[in-house]
Amino acid sequence: MTSVNTGLNPYANYGSAYARAAATAQPSLANALNSNESASSSSDAATNLTLSEAARAKLASSGSDKDIATVVTDLRAKLAAQYVAAKATGPLDANGKLTIDLSTLDRRSLYAMATNNGGTFTADEQKVAQAELGNRFNAALAPAAGTAKLTGDFSGIYKAALDYLDAAGSEEKASAAWSAQREAVLKGIQATEQTPTKAPSGIANDPVAAYLAQPDTTTPVQDIATVAKSVRAALDAQAKAAKEAGKGELVYDSRRKTGQLADFSAVDNRSLSAISLNQDGLFSKEESFAAKQVLDSRNRTSILEALQASQKSGDPSQFSLGILNTYSAMSDEERTASNWTPSFRDNAVASYKSTNHILSLLKSG
Repeated sequence: MTSVNTGLNPYANYGSAYARAAATAQPSLANALNSNESASSSSDAATNLTLSEAARAKLASSGSDKDIATVVTDLRAKLAAQYVAAKATGPLDANGKLTIDLSTLDRRSLYAMATNNGGTFTADEQKVAQAELGNRFNAALAPAAGTAKLTGDFSGIYKAALDYLDAAGSEEKASAAWSAQREAVLKGIQATEQTPTKAPSGIANDPVAAYLAQPDTTTPVQDIATVAKSVRAALDAQAKAAKEAGKGELVYDSRRKTGQLADFSAVDNRSLSAISLNQDGLFSKEESFAAKQVLDSRNRTSILEALQASQKSGDPSQFSLGILNTYSAMSDEERTASNWTPSFRDNAVASYKSTNHILSLLKSG
């Protein structure tokens, strides 16, 4: 497991509005817009196999119909099971490394843990939950932040922050911190609508400003060889489960009449890229082809969503912006596997800027 970052983060103090972004935030964009493109997205830094966006979305919404007492009871049971499996008595070992997998917990559960709802959570449990929530906040803003470095337009970061805040659970939304942040983000959106190329300043309780103000840091990213070994183990586990269930071998072609079809739904895109690229020869041609098909399908879905958002908003530049957000969220391996080249990126940037220029001329006319 990776070490948990327990530095200052947006969720470290719920008695007031967030004072700072998580210590694992991306480098400051306000000072970096003219610098070269940064290293690939750090959202896959966890050492175990991370979840796909669809799986994360499903996980984030789980438990929304439960009362908070039930959420806390279920969470304590999950943590107890993870401690037993890890042969641990708490969320951190003697070296400060996580003993549990926080990625399996939905946001509402993490918030209950971070705020000690029910009074049953230890200081370490609260600390790691706060750090995880901070990491998720950063991950939600990271694609738009990467896009801002390409376009010089800060508006998308504030919109991403608003989407993240609005996806909070009822307990989080009832907090003074949430209300203060949302008000600040709305002011940020208003400011960037007037001047999109300038990061707003002087807005009290602004979590985006805190995110952008973080010093330049490089968050460790799990190397692709380790990712490949992890997803190899996951596929082997699926194959073993299929055999034990009497379903035969694990297959990768839906047209096969026999066998258990491999399930990639919970596999994140970087892991799919590791299978597709097959740099260490751990996967069969059939596995690599199937992973590439899933990856391409997800990319097509992202492009379609960008097109639909553009049509819904009536702003044609949102199409290029959506593509750039997807590009910015990718790791180097994902871009290679998907053939999303720097030239492709540059064309999207040029399209975005030219469309905005034309729109500005029409407005001024």
